[in-house]
Amino acid sequence: MTLAHWAAALKQHWGIEAELSRLDGEYDLNFLANARDGQGYILKAMRPGCETWLVDMQVQAFEHIAARQPDLPCPRVIAAASGQSLLTLPDEDGQDRLVWLLNQLPGRCYAKAEPKCDALIHEIGKVLGGSGKALADFRHEGLERDFKWDLTRAGWITDQLICITDPGRRAILKGISADFVKLEPDLAELPKQAIHNDANDYNIMVAGVLGEPRVVSGLIDLGDMCAAPRICDLAIAAAYIVLDHPAPEAALAALVAGYHEVYPLTPAEVNMVWPLLRARLAVSVVNSTMMAADNPDDPYVTISQAPAWRFLEGNALHVGLLTARLRAACRMPVVEGADRVLAWLEQERGDFAPLMGKDLSDAPMGSLSVEHSTWPQNPFHMPLEEAARVGEEFEDQGRIWLGYYHEPRLVYTDLAFRKGPYTASDRRTVHLAVDAFAPVGTPMFAPLRGEVFAAEYRDGHLDYGGVIILRHETPEGDPFFTLYGHLDPEFLDRLQPGDVVKKGEEFCRLGDPSQNGGWAPHVHFQLALTTEGIEADWPGVGDPDEMYLWRAVCPNPAALLNLPDEKLRYHPTDKDEVLARRRAHFGGNLSLTYTDPVMLVRGWKHHLFDEWGRPYLDAYNNVPHVGHAHPRIQAVAADQLKRMNSNTRYLHPAQTAFAGKVLSKLPNHFEVCFFVNSGTEANELALRLARAHTRAKGMVTPDHGYHGNTTGAIGISAYKFNKPGGVGQADWVELVEVADDYRGSFRRGDPDRAQRFADLVDPAIAKLQQKGHGVAGFIAETFPSVGGQIIPPKGYLPAVYEKIRAAGGVCIADEVQTGLGRLGECYFGFEHQGALPDVVVMGKPIGNGHPLGVLATTREIAESFDNGIEFFSTFGGSTLSCRIGKEVLDIVDDENLQENARTIGAQLIEGLRSLEQKYACVGDVRGMGLFLGLELITPNGSEATEICAYVKNRMRDHRILIGSEGPKDNILKIRPPLSIGSEDAKMIVSVLDRTLAELETA
Repeated sequence: MTLAHWAAALKQHWGIEAELSRLDGEYDLNFLANARDGQGYILKAMRPGCETWLVDMQVQAFEHIAARQPDLPCPRVIAAASGQSLLTLPDEDGQDRLVWLLNQLPGRCYAKAEPKCDALIHEIGKVLGGSGKALADFRHEGLERDFKWDLTRAGWITDQLICITDPGRRAILKGISADFVKLEPDLAELPKQAIHNDANDYNIMVAGVLGEPRVVSGLIDLGDMCAAPRICDLAIAAAYIVLDHPAPEAALAALVAGYHEVYPLTPAEVNMVWPLLRARLAVSVVNSTMMAADNPDDPYVTISQAPAWRFLEGNALHVGLLTARLRAACRMPVVEGADRVLAWLEQERGDFAPLMGKDLSDAPMGSLSVEHSTWPQNPFHMPLEEAARVGEEFEDQGRIWLGYYHEPRLVYTDLAFRKGPYTASDRRTVHLAVDAFAPVGTPMFAPLRGEVFAAEYRDGHLDYGGVIILRHETPEGDPFFTLYGHLDPEFLDRLQPGDVVKKGEEFCRLGDPSQNGGWAPHVHFQLALTTEGIEADWPGVGDPDEMYLWRAVCPNPAALLNLPDEKLRYHPTDKDEVLARRRAHFGGNLSLTYTDPVMLVRGWKHHLFDEWGRPYLDAYNNVPHVGHAHPRIQAVAADQLKRMNSNTRYLHPAQTAFAGKVLSKLPNHFEVCFFVNSGTEANELALRLARAHTRAKGMVTPDHGYHGNTTGAIGISAYKFNKPGGVGQADWVELVEVADDYRGSFRRGDPDRAQRFADLVDPAIAKLQQKGHGVAGFIAETFPSVGGQIIPPKGYLPAVYEKIRAAGGVCIADEVQTGLGRLGECYFGFEHQGALPDVVVMGKPIGNGHPLGVLATTREIAESFDNGIEFFSTFGGSTLSCRIGKEVLDIVDDENLQENARTIGAQLIEGLRSLEQKYACVGDVRGMGLFLGLELITPNGSEATEICAYVKNRMRDHRILIGSEGPKDNILKIRPPLSIGSEDAKMIVSVLDRTLAELETA
């Protein structure tokens, strides 16, 4: 056999005993050799007749890289026992083959690696730059080869375009060919060196699994290397990096920046990346089309073209703006002369004519940032009447005040600012100009001479209204531009493109909201160093993740206002500094969610915003039950705080109104409410009531439950006391198995599973009685949440309650996670079970973020607790808390949120179950309404903790917040505010689908 033959050759000439397996190879024999010592090797037996110079060149190049850059992840050539790196050996047919050996590199090819994040692409650029730097002084006669993959010779496709029969595609390739012809003279002037020449997605190896960082573990296959300008090497790699990438511009910028960091490029080289990238794709599709004509029965030839055509036909990127992006990523001037413009502006600072006709040195600053402002109330919609009042808190009898440059704001609510299909998609938030707020009609004066580039009226909702762009030149002739927006359009009768506006000349004035796009009167004053790709339609706001570009294109215009940059530049709170201070001053067991924590400063309904205004879909936090920042709760809280805030030692109608609302949602035997500060305090109180009523101490509770963080509540919370370092199980507590019919002792195929789970309570009761504790009660999260979003089989709780009552105990339903309409079909979880508890506990969600808990019970139990010792909770029954609590319950009713939980929950469950059918790692989908769990498993069915952590963090990367629960932390927990909508459910399922697909290679 071939494997045996080459295994013997490997042992004979290299002294390595190994098991061989065949690898792909178009012409040559390639084998993976797994040696007995655990080392891996790649044995390459070239095709008969292969030119010696071709293999010798590769061997020498790898050895050269190892000598020059030993830390680069390139394979090492393993010399034979004779000391030779390249041998000539006969194959089984007696034909001589050139044979050489390389060490095996870890990982998988980039084509099959996920996720393809910017950090990984940046590292690919660094590795490619490192290889280019190492090969800069490599010499070999074979480098000057004449073949079609030499990108400097891409012009050969011009005469072959006839093979492209589709007229539209042929036109695209003609344009690429014409661009290459223009580029050729400049390309020919660049120095040549040895380059890899084929850093495609199968020649780059990536290591790292699940939550580990992805790192480049190999740059392989020098079979196409040649002598060419180094920028060709980068452009070829770029041509593969951008294919089917959701953000090709960002990926390209990361790659080029990485290369430049290691092997610095010139601006002229960076300018060539885009046309050379397209030229490489053109060569590829023309070549494969010609091959298809010669091999009509090979479908792979044309299938392989599909990604290239998707990119060439689907990405109408502006070459000027893209080149500016790449130059900015490399920290070069975005256009030729940009650095000279900035130097001149700095030189002239203080000598420009005052824009507003007066010195602005003492003008106050007003922040409209996401951190310091609540404009607008709804960050996804700002009506004109609200826009006309923006910043009114800074108004001071008409005095001019200034708005910051580089400030993330939420006032940009129009769909034009959104960069994806969902409300939580990335959006542009960062202000690229300076605002000067002043009375309507305030005149403005040109800071310096300029020529009118554009003078328009834009009547869109919250657009610029009247807008003027002036073109300027420095004394050296370098151009730059200034924009003035939100003007009175009266200038349209006076100014035309090409007109000259003199320094200090009055040329426009501020418009009112009916003229300026609907805003409070102000001028949006913006500087741009180029209009390439933006022309007269400048973005006044940038994506926070693209500010490396927009700060370079539209720098701080402070110099033109004769002001220092720092006065006008906004600096968001630094997340890393906050994290460091938190670690310094908070306990180490105060956890943070996600590998990369998120800092959240604003919220609205089921969305949250970080310090840069990035939106996140909140599919995790059940505390804001009716949505973050609900205006009715804001109003009630503000109103009550204007009046008074006292406690239950005094009469107030809000207390009895709240109690009446709570009891109206419960069975009739509930007559008494206790108001406390939290679910923890309510559960602690429930223990006291149970013990007072029964005169017993023992408690039965399901394993891995959680009921709070006080001493008593932890005593009944196995999730806490059974942790490593926990206090352990108290003598007066008995645990029973969670009624989990997916993973528990009794499964869904068993029709008697509810009763069989309930019967597990019997020995627990017996133990408590034997120890002399008696049975005070049974407490459970009605649907165990930290236990894994478990829905017990119907009939379980009634059967348990019957046993507990027979033993003299009280039945406590902890509805903190499940109550108040979250389940859709029912208001409380015990209703779904058909059970009647004696005590019901409500917590976090009933205050929508305000600290509040409620315990409801029977008159009989309440009287048992009334032993003459006063019960008092200072803030739980305060007038403020009672008004907020009732308002939450009223909103659930008024906004029909229980029904919304039912319908959106059903949509989510349907989508999640489709993923269960699609992905083997999804073991179970369970839940009701907006209380949902997705159990992730390994191939052998065990709990997939690492997979769950990976998915949770990747969802956060995609702006969706979800949690994880379960004894092995392998269950994704989805329990958003009840305001969540159909579009949001689609986003959750879609992003989760993409994330689970990554696991096939993660």
